[in-house]
Amino acid sequence: MEFLDPALENYVANHTQQEPALLAQLDRETHLKVMNPRMLAGHVQGRFLSMLSFMIKPQRILEIGTYTGYSALCWAEGLAENGHIHTIDRNEELAFMTKKYFKEAGIEDHVTWHVGQALDIIPTINEQWDVVFIDADKSNYVNYYDLVFDSVKPGGYIIADNVLWSGKVVQKLDKNDRDTAALLEFNEKVTKDSRVENVLVAIRDGLMVARKL
Repeated sequence: MEFLDPALENYVANHTQQEPALLAQLDRETHLKVMNPRMLAGHVQGRFLSMLSFMIKPQRILEIGTYTGYSALCWAEGLAENGHIHTIDRNEELAFMTKKYFKEAGIEDHVTWHVGQALDIIPTINEQWDVVFIDADKSNYVNYYDLVFDSVKPGGYIIADNVLWSGKVVQKLDKNDRDTAALLEFNEKVTKDSRVENVLVAIRDGLMVARKL
């Protein structure tokens, strides 16, 4: 589903700072070589994540779902001095691309790339998070939220992508559509959680931004 008229989307993109050349290169290579390139954060959302990173100046970021590394590169732009990103993905085949771009961006020493199931890996990382970015399997969004919550610093953020799910969250629910059902549960959980302040931002496929009190 297109949320904005294409002409309006183009206007938004044309009035948003251009992505760095390296990210444009990564975008192109992802579209040429990787399945489901729509999973990439892309220009406008990427600039928004970068701006959030500069505003928050995080020391420690946990990213659940690396894909080809575009969003991690955006988060790294505002990373505090000596900051570090832990990013998790179960697709080891994308390592050649993600590690190449992390190196080209000069952030390889500030990123730890974990391969495997996030639910198993997260408990093994002994960190307190300034930002947790969830962009992985939708069926586990609630589980990820619960698993990381106590490790998020007061004033820290949990941010989840794809929470509008191409508009399916406001359509009649198909009983076999587990991903939409999981996102509906997640959105309701965050909205009703008195431990956070939240706003659902209608950028691209939707970002749920929750600040821990």
